[in-house]
Amino acid sequence: MSEKRKANRAPLDIYLNKYMGGVPYMTRAADISQEGVSLSRLIEPQHDARRVGLQFQLPGSEEIIYAEGEVVREWKELGRKEQSGVRFTLLTERHRKMIDAYVDRHAQGN
Repeated sequence: MSEKRKANRAPLDIYLNKYMGGVPYMTRAADISQEGVSLSRLIEPQHDARRVGLQFQLPGSEEIIYAEGEVVREWKELGRKEQSGVRFTLLTERHRKMIDAYVDRHAQGN
């Protein structure tokens, strides 16, 4: 039996910086969970980078969250940009708590 997503996800429609090889590229988030974030590719080169840096602000917050992650899934839906799933691999405890609180408040299907 396959289990897709283990964590609750909350919609997140923001632009953020995705760092690959130390270079920032703008991307757009679709949703977030305690474990990671779904991103849509906007302006970035084709790449094989699995480890990425992320820099973003949650809606309603002035604090910038810095995270590192690993691209664990990539896909393309008809008529949409290429998308990827990034699992967080490094977050400060403070930023993890901010993401947890955001997801708890906004998660769908709770």
